[in-house]
Amino acid sequence: MAMIDRGLQYLLILLMGIMVVNVLWQVATRFLLGDPSSYTEEIARFLLIWIGMLGGCHAYRVGAHLGLDILSHHLQGAARWRLQWIISGAVIIFAVAVLIYGGGTLVLLTNELHQTSASLEISMAVIYSVIPLSGALLCCFGVDELLTGPNIHRHADTN
Repeated sequence: MAMIDRGLQYLLILLMGIMVVNVLWQVATRFLLGDPSSYTEEIARFLLIWIGMLGGCHAYRVGAHLGLDILSHHLQGAARWRLQWIISGAVIIFAVAVLIYGGGTLVLLTNELHQTSASLEISMAVIYSVIPLSGALLCCFGVDELLTGPNIHRHADTN
């Protein structure tokens, strides 16, 4: 599981680096050269989708995802552990139903319809593939939490 965590971190760093270079190029071509690049906006949009979906998975993994923890902070011992099991189970169910099944259906449909992006003319199925991928990551992280026990402040453990 540590290999998946590191791989996800490095992928997010890479995508953010590409995003910074892309946006800098967009600004340079628009304001310095006076001839805006036609594809940089689309690249930035697609990178933002991937960074948002994968970043949400990483935030869930390290315990930094937005959530209501009022109840969990008031519970102790077995009650807190059961609550974390319920939460992890709900995350897994959501990931399977919405992200893996729904996202997989979207990827198959866009691939079948041969939808491509306007500027880059790449398959939209490639862009949308991050949805089932993030669902699979959330399932892995949820199952790992079920097996290893709850760790609400996991982000302190990954540094």
